[in-house]
Amino acid sequence: MDAKVLIESFAEFARSKNVDRPTMIRILEDVFRAMIRKKFETDENFDVTINADQGDLEIFRIREIVDDDSEDIWDLDKISFAEARKIEPDFEIGEEVYEKIELEAFGRRAVQMARQTLIQRIKDLEKDILYSKYEELVGEIVSAEVYQILGREILLMDGDGNELILPKAEQISKDRFRKGDTVKAIVHRVDMSNGNPKIILSRTSPIFLERLFENEVPEVYDGLITIIKIVREPGERAKVAVESYDDRIDPVGACVGMKGSRIHAVVRELQNENIDVINFTENLDLYVTRALSPAKVSSITANEETKRISVFLKPDQVSLAIGKGGYNIKLASRLIGYEIDVFRELNESEEEDVDLREFVDEIDSWIIDELKKTGLDTAKSVLSLTKEDLTRRTELEEETVDEIFRILGQEFDQ
Repeated sequence: MDAKVLIESFAEFARSKNVDRPTMIRILEDVFRAMIRKKFETDENFDVTINADQGDLEIFRIREIVDDDSEDIWDLDKISFAEARKIEPDFEIGEEVYEKIELEAFGRRAVQMARQTLIQRIKDLEKDILYSKYEELVGEIVSAEVYQILGREILLMDGDGNELILPKAEQISKDRFRKGDTVKAIVHRVDMSNGNPKIILSRTSPIFLERLFENEVPEVYDGLITIIKIVREPGERAKVAVESYDDRIDPVGACVGMKGSRIHAVVRELQNENIDVINFTENLDLYVTRALSPAKVSSITANEETKRISVFLKPDQVSLAIGKGGYNIKLASRLIGYEIDVFRELNESEEEDVDLREFVDEIDSWIIDELKKTGLDTAKSVLSLTKEDLTRRTELEEETVDEIFRILGQEFDQ
């Protein structure tokens, strides 16, 4: 393979990878200088000229002519007078010899190695460019097409043919994609695995929901409305605390839009995730009340030291506060940063009920705590449920639930 063919084939490959001309020339020169160092020990006294467009390569070895008896005759940048006269008879001592080195002088094996090195350098450069590109896009929404569905992840392809990964853990549980579908997600992180960039996407991150709001709500994008915090149970429910420093703007109304037009677009993208938009406030009691919506709170007692809040509600409001699957109270706790304990206000007909703490000698305290977290603070409130409902709400073992019903039931049988 001569120099022209080598350079032209490399240049064509580099251009197909969108490598700019200065970078292409730099890589070519680096590789040829590495060849020179391997054969001649140094490249300091070599001049390399490359014209990638024409496929031209010129390598000149530059040496100073010294006397045949000179002590410097063994220096790499020196040549004896006798050797120089073989190149050009009229050379004189002290002059410089420019000796052209043909590519063939390096040997066929060295040229083949150079070709492989050039291709590998471009591939490495391509990986670095891809890593840098997506490193800057971390936290931003991208769209890509599904091209392979695996058990633990979905592989997608961006517009430039780069592979992106959407792991199962970063998918909404209700997501169902087919090959060829276009998927929206945020760039969650970019890892390097054995020198190859791995671009990990996410649809479960709170940041994904935040970016969707920025796309649908101009006031959020422009900074007129600030998203203070987002908590999510992906695909089920989310709570978004928003605030505006402009009194003329209703942050909740702006995010929801006329007849829900803005938030509906977000909800559809998130597989009908139920989104509560809440007006942020420094008033803790009011913030808790808003976070537990749609339940109506009767009274609140907060403990700053233990970061726990006791919320009292009428019996018909307890299930609303807890929400389906307990998501409402879980998300409210995470949004506020306090553990919320729900208590029912007892009316006169319920005064004969017994507080669960009375059973601490028979029921482990951690089980009582689990029951209280779901708003079950009395014996009758527990017994009013079926065993299946209690198992689902608390995630306790069936044997444990049976024992709870037995102990509480005995109290009223007596």
